[in-house]
Amino acid sequence: MSTASSSSKTDDAEALRRHRILSSQLYFDVPPIKVPLIYSSSYDIAFLGIEKLHPFDSSKWGRICRFLTKEGIMDQKHVVEPVEATKDDLLVVHSESYLKSLNSSLNVSMIVEVPPVAMLPNCLVQKKVLHPFRKQVGGTILAAKLAKERGWAINIGGGFHHCSSERGGGFCVYADISLCIHFAFVRLNISRVMIIDLDAHQGNGHEMDFSEDRRVFILDMYNPGIYPLDFEARRYIDLGVEVKSGTATDEYLNKLDHALEVAEKKFDPELVIYNAGTDILDGDPLGRLKISPDGIASRDEKIFRFARERNIPLIMLTSGGYMKSSAKVIADSIINLSNKSLIDMKSLPTGKT
Repeated sequence: MSTASSSSKTDDAEALRRHRILSSQLYFDVPPIKVPLIYSSSYDIAFLGIEKLHPFDSSKWGRICRFLTKEGIMDQKHVVEPVEATKDDLLVVHSESYLKSLNSSLNVSMIVEVPPVAMLPNCLVQKKVLHPFRKQVGGTILAAKLAKERGWAINIGGGFHHCSSERGGGFCVYADISLCIHFAFVRLNISRVMIIDLDAHQGNGHEMDFSEDRRVFILDMYNPGIYPLDFEARRYIDLGVEVKSGTATDEYLNKLDHALEVAEKKFDPELVIYNAGTDILDGDPLGRLKISPDGIASRDEKIFRFARERNIPLIMLTSGGYMKSSAKVIADSIINLSNKSLIDMKSLPTGKT
């Protein structure tokens, strides 16, 4: 193929992507009575107990909200409900062939790592497994708009960092982080995005998607000895910090402080996407690190301070976490952010702007 025709194909693909983003219903105006906390009861995955065959707590998202409501920090009517991502929305990043592959229950079962899903009719898989994920994708994409308007946004879900445009895996079916960034490029006129990925696992999905894109800077702090062991994707990390199995809280937080200092010197973002996995918790069977619940709260506080002090809009995604205690730890951390005035959970009265 000649360079000219190759360039023309790229231009056509970009024009189509732009059209899809501009036609999307995922961005909508959120009234001031709502706080930039995004959640839907349809995030939670529950079907005949099959979800319990994976170590991930697939009711985590709802439990976080119940803790926040119980503590009086959140009122359900002030939470933002996102719109489910459509096929056209997903095609902004994903190929037709990848989305078509999800019509096979076997393929979905391998991505979500729950073998019995392979035996279910695909219509049920779409409704009970993929619909919740698509709703969370809508939440992550909307979070960028809210963060630009309000300074911060938390999607109580999302962070599917093992999924790239062509491949899912590790319980990640859709590339919500990559989608969010492309929407921000077009709809928010943002041209520099920093991903701070502090899930215990390497974020190989977004690393592959932005391997050649200098508009995206990736700080990934991960355990190098666990899944996904994606050595090709590691080449595309701009600032990699390896934290080996058994790393404890103080060492972890010291490494994070240093990484943030380095990142600030290397890149000046207009948006920060924070992948806040809690699988770094002491006792997590997959993360294998030894970070205390207070350490998680300190970690989250450091990221919010980093963004607040530089006046950079920040999105937080809850990502991985494989213990029942994760939901309470996340809720406690959000309460801490509110107590430290790093987020404002108070909505404006109806009628006020």
